[in-house]
Amino acid sequence: MSLKALFVGCIIWLGLVELSIGGIVRHYKFDVEYMIRKPDCLEHVLMGINGQFPGPTIRAEVGDILDIALTNKLFTEGTVIHWHGIRQVGTPWADGTASISQCAINPGETFHYKFTVDRPGTYFYHGHHGMQRAAGLYGSLIVDLPKGQNEPFHYDGEFNLLFSDLWHTSSHEQEVGLSTKPLKWIGEPQTLLINGRGQFNCSLASKFINTTLPECQFKGGEECAPQILHVEPNKTYRIRIASTTSLAALNLAISNHKLVVVEADGNYVTPFAVDDVDIYSGESYSVLLRTDQDPNKNYWLSIGVRGRKPSTSQGLTILNYKTISASIFPTSPPPITPLWNDFEHSKAFTKKIIAKMGTPQPPKLYDRRVFLLNTQNRVDGFTKWSINNVSLTLPPTPYLGSIKFKINNAFDQTPPPMNFPQDYDIFNPPVNPNATIGNGVYMFNLNEVVDVILQNSNQLSVNGSEIHPWHLHGHDFWVLGYGEGKFKLGDEKKFNVTHAPLRNTAVIFPYGWTALRFKADNPGVWAFHCHIEPHLHMGMGVIFAEGVHKVGKIPREALTCGLTGKKLVENGHY
Repeated sequence: MSLKALFVGCIIWLGLVELSIGGIVRHYKFDVEYMIRKPDCLEHVLMGINGQFPGPTIRAEVGDILDIALTNKLFTEGTVIHWHGIRQVGTPWADGTASISQCAINPGETFHYKFTVDRPGTYFYHGHHGMQRAAGLYGSLIVDLPKGQNEPFHYDGEFNLLFSDLWHTSSHEQEVGLSTKPLKWIGEPQTLLINGRGQFNCSLASKFINTTLPECQFKGGEECAPQILHVEPNKTYRIRIASTTSLAALNLAISNHKLVVVEADGNYVTPFAVDDVDIYSGESYSVLLRTDQDPNKNYWLSIGVRGRKPSTSQGLTILNYKTISASIFPTSPPPITPLWNDFEHSKAFTKKIIAKMGTPQPPKLYDRRVFLLNTQNRVDGFTKWSINNVSLTLPPTPYLGSIKFKINNAFDQTPPPMNFPQDYDIFNPPVNPNATIGNGVYMFNLNEVVDVILQNSNQLSVNGSEIHPWHLHGHDFWVLGYGEGKFKLGDEKKFNVTHAPLRNTAVIFPYGWTALRFKADNPGVWAFHCHIEPHLHMGMGVIFAEGVHKVGKIPREALTCGLTGKKLVENGHY
């Protein structure tokens, strides 16, 4: 029997593996379905995969090919999954974005995602159709270095933490409220979850905080019981953290312990030590923890809300030194989350993130510059978010197919605005709050160097400007810098072009700007959007396209809807 044949029969976690040139093909079967679970000790209807919430963790090595057969077992709605942080070089149809890279997968149908994971790092996956991420459709994706290669930092053990937020109203009810006149906002989440676990009707730290909630009493086997981190004294642990929150920006801290940041969005950074880490939706980090505290105590790990006035309790679990029982609670209160509106704390952390020596640095010059003004607006009386006064509404035909096959009536052929009026007052509500809806595309030449200046502004109400984490599909970008107020030409002198970190998600702070640079070197059509789920649902995104004529064969199953589906019928592919 051949070595390849032996590998085909091996089961790893959820799937089969086989050898391929340069790596292993890892086969997974994912069934997406609704389930009844108790993630915060109360019963909810959630989305899950193969009966699990969160979905199964995928683990692979650089160079491996993931072949994921995703079957939609929902009753009445389509679905897709986006592999967040994976660039999909050569496989833009596998990016998992409904109406952009593919048609939504209909109930009862199976779609094969097949792509190469080409770089190590901490990633995750999530639904990208409607508000299915808010419904619980997400899981972790970890890519390790090939065997025999070492990380540029030492650690003795590893933990993986996926953060999310939970509402007691369904994602469908949230969607309807966001599309209602007047707007019915989703409000703050009821519970913060760590690896899908939190506590709503009790508190782990009731002895230390001002609460009427009873202390949690777990008998064993409860879905909402925290996953405890068990550690040995005087060891170094890598903690991978990723945020798939629908709304909440978070702050992570571990009592009495420093955290050394070494990775951001799958890219190594110059290590730096902090007491706590701000993490926005769509971001991921690796931090190193040294277990150098009193081994006769246990310690809190906490996450708390930042950037919005919180009404949600901290998410908590315990760092347990194995020298004592994990059932012994810490003897002091959990870490205090920094004030929600202490943006200077957030900026100080963000600006410490610089590239590790050896990271590719940005081209010195750009070919095209796009200014994207983030505003809250109204369209026919409905509250929307807009970019350069255009609120994104996706078309029924996926862009990837319509652009490749030159179906010109599939979306608005007028390019979106590259800039906004220079006299726009970002510090006050818009004088004219009305915007338009659109689905045009920013078309870039292949290998063009593009600068994006994200400009924040005041929302519809006075004295209000929110943090927005922006995520780019299909690429990493260099973060050139952040600034206060409205971007002006002299601000270019502040750009970091020598140690710019590579990221796939970056924030714009209230009344500020963020400058990004990327190379349009990945043929395909890519979403660039605010990663806050309701903001994207309300139109806060744009579409980039480059070199679509270079895209190879697209699986027929990706294009069976809209005008591409009609084209397939006309060409006799059914």
